[in-house]
Amino acid sequence: MAEAPLREWLESEGRLLRLRLARPKANILDAAMIAALAQAFARHAGSAGLAAVLVDHEGPNFSFGASVEEHLPERCAAMLEALHALIGRMLDYPRPILVAAGGQCLGGGLEFALAGHLLFAAPDAQFGQPEMKLAVFAPAASVLLPLRVGQSRAEDLLYSGRAVDARTALDWGLANEIAADPAAAALAYFERHLAAKSASSLGFALRAARGPFAELARLRLADVEALYLEELMRTRDAAEGLQAFIDKRAPRYQNR
Repeated sequence: MAEAPLREWLESEGRLLRLRLARPKANILDAAMIAALAQAFARHAGSAGLAAVLVDHEGPNFSFGASVEEHLPERCAAMLEALHALIGRMLDYPRPILVAAGGQCLGGGLEFALAGHLLFAAPDAQFGQPEMKLAVFAPAASVLLPLRVGQSRAEDLLYSGRAVDARTALDWGLANEIAADPAAAALAYFERHLAAKSASSLGFALRAARGPFAELARLRLADVEALYLEELMRTRDAAEGLQAFIDKRAPRYQNR
């Protein structure tokens, strides 16, 4: 039997939910990982005493992103529906989600991190949306990145496919802190700033501060998902870019 893709436990007398991506080194956000995350968030959403969630990872990398095989035209609708449902749940989650990331935080992995509230980065962390290198675009990041780092910086990452380092992420406001052990830094933040707070009042604070961000993101996400599935995935080059990556060869684009 395959090991579970996610580790889940409570600590601080049930005040903190810990979630750990547990399929190193890539921690791919495939269907199993997405389902495990969605179930974990749902299981604890109604917990009155919960004050925060901390997501970190086993191995050197937060996540290489979603499964490329699940991006292929015949499978991508189910994958995007599940990933975007998870992101939607996170956008409306009633408690702060702290994300601790080291190594590669790319593609769907960065989209997942963007849906959280506070991001703690290791010095070696790299953040990027490489989808355009495969002739596709990043639907959720196309919505979330402009809201998090501004339009021009978001467009840079979305069009180029390049990654930025932790210092740049901090300067841009994508990361909140750089620490040698980002999970420990996130835990310290929780203990210093959240643990003693009223959990119910934190929930109201999130609704007040995050309401417009979450509402706009949800509306745009549906439109961008339709653009991806109904238009992009019907093009020859999108299928070619994905298949070339799987085949480990250079793509042969025809610009159509």
